[in-house]
Amino acid sequence: MKEKGQKGIAGRSKKGEGKTSRPQQEEELIRLNRYIALSGVCSRREADEYIRKGLVSVDGKKVTDLGIKVPRSAVVHLRGKRIFPEEKVYILLNKPKDCITTTRDPEGRRTVFDLVKLPGHLRLFPVGRLDRNTTGVLLLTNDGDLAQKLTHPSYKQKKVYQVTLDRDLTRRDMERLVEGIELEEGLVAADAVSWVDPENKKVLGLEIHSGQNRVVRRLFEALGYRVKALDRVSFAGLTKKALPRGKWRHLTPKEIVMLHRGLF
Repeated sequence: MKEKGQKGIAGRSKKGEGKTSRPQQEEELIRLNRYIALSGVCSRREADEYIRKGLVSVDGKKVTDLGIKVPRSAVVHLRGKRIFPEEKVYILLNKPKDCITTTRDPEGRRTVFDLVKLPGHLRLFPVGRLDRNTTGVLLLTNDGDLAQKLTHPSYKQKKVYQVTLDRDLTRRDMERLVEGIELEEGLVAADAVSWVDPENKKVLGLEIHSGQNRVVRRLFEALGYRVKALDRVSFAGLTKKALPRGKWRHLTPKEIVMLHRGLF
């Protein structure tokens, strides 16, 4: 006869064990996809895919059951590499120029993680990307679920840039940016465009929800302009106010709640 107990790799109870055994196990067990997401490598949805494909093992045994629960002390490997559940970390960086947004660079160029160094084995990743010469707001975290939420097109997080061009932006081209420009992936439109100073029409503010690679630069290139400087001043409601270039800080509890609730 099968023993009744908590479903999962660990946590099956046996007759004769102490009365406190089951409540302790129920408190300690977590879904395997959540365990993987807590390690910072991906979201829970992506973790489910890894489990389905047989890329996850627990205590030396490959698992494909999405409902499995494990204790935090379990030995879990993803693609053969051990992972550990981690405390969630959220960092806002004011990215400088000549700095790339990758965890490591084979060419030895400076990355954002050369600027943000934390103790322990915490592994952060950038939410979205800024190209090497774009400056400004960049969120770094190990919260895979939040990262997926902020980068998925359906959530339409707002980004605001200050753009410096090689020549004055005409009013007609400003209107065309809002109407939409045809790029490789289709029609892409800015939400709002305005001159920062009417006396200097080379510098403007641009609000956009689209998250395609180098989209702001490509919009202006399509109109015949060259972007000389690009600075992201806001991302999903986060700003770099009082944060010098190249410096970083932890998000406040209020900011974290705002991001999780989608209040941006």
